[in-house]
Amino acid sequence: MSTRLRGTALAVAAVLVLGACAGTAGASDDATADTTPTTDGPTTVTVTHAQGETEVPFRPETVVTFDLASLATLDALGVEVAGLPKQALPGDLASYASDEYTDVGTLFEPDYEVVNALEPDLVIVAGRSSEALPELAKIAPTIDLSNDWADFHASVVGNSEVLGQIFGLEDEVAGMTAELDASIAEVRAAAADAGTGLILLTSGGKATAYGPGSRFGFLHDTLGVVPAVEDVEAATHGEAVSFEFVAEAAPQWLFVLDRDAAVGEESQAAEQVLDNPLVHGTPAWQQDHVVQLDGAAWYVVNGGLPTLQGMTDEIATALGVR
Repeated sequence: MSTRLRGTALAVAAVLVLGACAGTAGASDDATADTTPTTDGPTTVTVTHAQGETEVPFRPETVVTFDLASLATLDALGVEVAGLPKQALPGDLASYASDEYTDVGTLFEPDYEVVNALEPDLVIVAGRSSEALPELAKIAPTIDLSNDWADFHASVVGNSEVLGQIFGLEDEVAGMTAELDASIAEVRAAAADAGTGLILLTSGGKATAYGPGSRFGFLHDTLGVVPAVEDVEAATHGEAVSFEFVAEAAPQWLFVLDRDAAVGEESQAAEQVLDNPLVHGTPAWQQDHVVQLDGAAWYVVNGGLPTLQGMTDEIATALGVR
């Protein structure tokens, strides 16, 4: 099957993100900000985020982030960070593993002493690290930029707008959003006539399916790929399915995520897991419409405007838009 799977190669990420979710279902998708002006301009910004409202310094100088999606957006905006979890950062974020940045723990467990020693002006958490907010908030203003899988696109845009408002980069965020929206419109137009699709994640030799409203539902909800199965359970780790289920769904496109490769775990590769007669009988396989998705983007980072742009471009390429 290795010759049939196509798409972007999966980037290797840390074992620290095993079983993790990059977003939190039900998180706020309407993040907004109000500035408090002074004679010299605003000194603070009050932002609404997934866990309430927090007043933070305007253009904070020392920033710590436990959210890779926010890191990707800040990187694109040219905003420096002082500290982050540095273990096996994926792809485009690998440069942050250098000694220039302080290692502040893991994506799940902050090193509170190290964070405190940095004396940050702003701490960002999301999804994996969101439960640490109350403790981190004792050190510095802390915001939760978790994504809402039920309205993923809007929550990513909203969280990016909050970052733009905090750092006075609203126009730059607006430009990135406009570019993304144009790409989404392109893909939606192509997806309307592309046929049905099914998202499968492989791990440990088994497969789970994802549909609308799930952590990977962006493919259906925003990009417009018609789901082969409407009522897939929107669980964090998908709905466990058999290959008979895949055969019965008869998708015209299979979008495959190899979780084990994404987190650097040795196991059966996706092409081995799906190499069986039942999958071979699907229209997707027979038409060479099996697309292996970028695990770093879809599974590990799973948010941030640059990441969403890359995910959209990946589907555009698969559908022949580009």
